[in-house]
Amino acid sequence: MMTAGTDSKAPSYAILVAGLVLAVLACLAGSVATGYAPLDLPAAIGDVLAGRQSLPALVLLELRLPRALLGLLVGFSLGLGGAAMQGLLRNPLAEPGVIGVSAAAALGAVLVFYSGVAGTVALALPLGGIAGAVLATLLLLALARRGAGTMTVILAGVAVSSAAGALTALALNLSPNPYAALEIVFWLMGSLADRSLEHVWLVLPPMAVGWALILAGARALDALTLGEDTAASLGFDLGRLRLQLIAGTALAVGSAVAVTGAIAFVGLVVPHLLRPLVGHRPGRLLFVSGLGGAVLLLLADIGLRLVRIQPELKLGVVTAVIGAPFLFGLIWRLRRSA
Repeated sequence: MMTAGTDSKAPSYAILVAGLVLAVLACLAGSVATGYAPLDLPAAIGDVLAGRQSLPALVLLELRLPRALLGLLVGFSLGLGGAAMQGLLRNPLAEPGVIGVSAAAALGAVLVFYSGVAGTVALALPLGGIAGAVLATLLLLALARRGAGTMTVILAGVAVSSAAGALTALALNLSPNPYAALEIVFWLMGSLADRSLEHVWLVLPPMAVGWALILAGARALDALTLGEDTAASLGFDLGRLRLQLIAGTALAVGSAVAVTGAIAFVGLVVPHLLRPLVGHRPGRLLFVSGLGGAVLLLLADIGLRLVRIQPELKLGVVTAVIGAPFLFGLIWRLRRSA
């Protein structure tokens, strides 16, 4: 169980936020400037501002900028959702996928692939993923509204995740075209490549609503570290908090998965790295975890482009390689502290 506390060595919260914002901006600029081919960035920006349809301007608007913006949005959603789930469950091993929305979003996208609609409608893939996430969210909220406890909702999330994973595997198994099945597998590995500004505008509204719902629960999460009874005595409605955080995480993370595929471990790793810097306060951890998630995802995406391997490494594979050793280290540390 996680508890609130203070850390005399923790930096000022304002300084921490300012430092992370600067790091996000630096990573965003680095992502725009990084690619497999050289790009005269000042000339590209000048052409865009002047309205000229030059090759550098097209590369910037159609390839570099959407990839960088999605890295920021998706990383922020994963980091924020991870901090929210760890604070709600008071469990350091919780992460956004525990409510099952990620798997449901992946299933929605896979069904669009399987039906062949993805080849005829430009945004069919992310729309299918968002539809899967919305259906999973409605199911979880229906359970939570009937007075179910936190653990019951989480068990429902595990059941949704298992069912979605099984149906995804079934769709792959029954796919009549092996090339289509291979394309689905590659998409499920997670990537920011080959996305457009249309994808950015598609996911930004549901993500923004999800962020607002999660951040609005910051004070209640701080109170929850004192125990559910104490939080209730302080005037916080735990049922409402549960609905709020689950809906917010589902909207933010489900939208991310719908566009990029599954990107693991960001929501697990980032809150652990930043928790000591906010005095172990889950409310303050929310926003800084979002910023930290954006930094981590942008750095990972820049790194895989600097490693000139063809075909390009998938971002979900890179984050898994980074996160798996961290998880083993975390488990070892928890065993020693126990």
